[in-house]
Amino acid sequence: METAEGSDGTSGPSGLASGLGCASFNQDSTSLAVGTGMGYKLYSLTSVEKLDCIHESDSPDVSIVERLFSSSLVVVVSTSTPRRMNVYHFKKGTEICNYSYSHDILAVRLNRQRLVVCLEESIYIHNIKDMKLLKTLLNTPSNPSGLCALSVNHSNSYLAHPGSATIGEIVVYDANILSTVTMIPAHDTPLAALAFNAQGTRLASASERGTVIRVFSIPDGQRLFEFRRGMKSGEEASPTWTAYVGKMFSAASSYLPTGVTGMMSQDRAFATAHLLAMGRRNICTLAVIQKLPRLLVVSADGQLLIYNVDPQEGGECTLAHKHRLFCCDEDSGEETESERSNLNTPPPACPSYAATAALPTAVPVTTTLTGYSEDGGAKKGEVIPEHEFAAGPVCLDDENEFPPINWCRDGSRGGGARRS
Repeated sequence: METAEGSDGTSGPSGLASGLGCASFNQDSTSLAVGTGMGYKLYSLTSVEKLDCIHESDSPDVSIVERLFSSSLVVVVSTSTPRRMNVYHFKKGTEICNYSYSHDILAVRLNRQRLVVCLEESIYIHNIKDMKLLKTLLNTPSNPSGLCALSVNHSNSYLAHPGSATIGEIVVYDANILSTVTMIPAHDTPLAALAFNAQGTRLASASERGTVIRVFSIPDGQRLFEFRRGMKSGEEASPTWTAYVGKMFSAASSYLPTGVTGMMSQDRAFATAHLLAMGRRNICTLAVIQKLPRLLVVSADGQLLIYNVDPQEGGECTLAHKHRLFCCDEDSGEETESERSNLNTPPPACPSYAATAALPTAVPVTTTLTGYSEDGGAKKGEVIPEHEFAAGPVCLDDENEFPPINWCRDGSRGGGARRS
């Protein structure tokens, strides 16, 4: 499957198409942000059949839009001012702060501790609670695509970025203690994709050559698994995507636990999804919606495709639903009956966060319900999912704690970025 920018689920300033400027899934794939020349929209991904637009802004020429989990914090970069990052509290309709940098912003990454801004030859690390600039990594190797990955686990807040412009070297940086952890010689050719697992304990990488995916343990950087094309036998490589993924899984069988080698040894892909059009750039993610695993694909023509994935049998992923993300789709193809019905239905009202308020902190730490409460009562705050903390649940007060807007507007700070 062709993606817009590797496996981290986001698209860069180059965008996907003339209509759809950018698209990104949030850190737990519960929300989708899309930007166009007319502004940006935030969608909730809680249902297959219904796509709820929870916020819409007319900020022009959006090239980057990133939302922090299910919070009201949104970071926006415009093509007209590509060196300025604007941070908004969209529920209040206010700007928290904005920072200007010496060169164009190529990527923004977020977790509950850090906000990372990636330029071509430098990286800026902010404290997300008050937006203070904590560290500037200067003179990093040329990185014109803005390739970087930040662990969504704020206890293991690791940042990965290229350590070389000529070979596939990875720098792993601890964004909490602000120091380099390790350097991983991952590939012979420059890096093309980087992605952490949810716990921040594994890092996957691929190079521009595209023939191998390697997985490393973090923070020590030891190689754990390797998925390589054509390792199964000396047979001529098949040109089909299904055969390629099947061989990749087969090659990985010797690296994986015994319990899963049976599935991996099959000479075919475990699961495949066929897109409705070829030659277009897409972004994709795997998510659990309505208690079932789904493959979500945002296509370059402004559609969200939702596929069902059978976690036991695999096989062909069925297209469960197709949603239009904005009205002016080009070459969108024939509409289905459900699409025509959706187009004739008035857009849903933005749901209140009080309706999705988190449970009190006394609940078990495995709670994964997200959202902020507006009622000011016992349910105020958000229970952080288990994979995002180490010591216990953390409650964030959306109105008073997160983030302190007055500091960003009136306070002073040091560092190389310029606040305007």
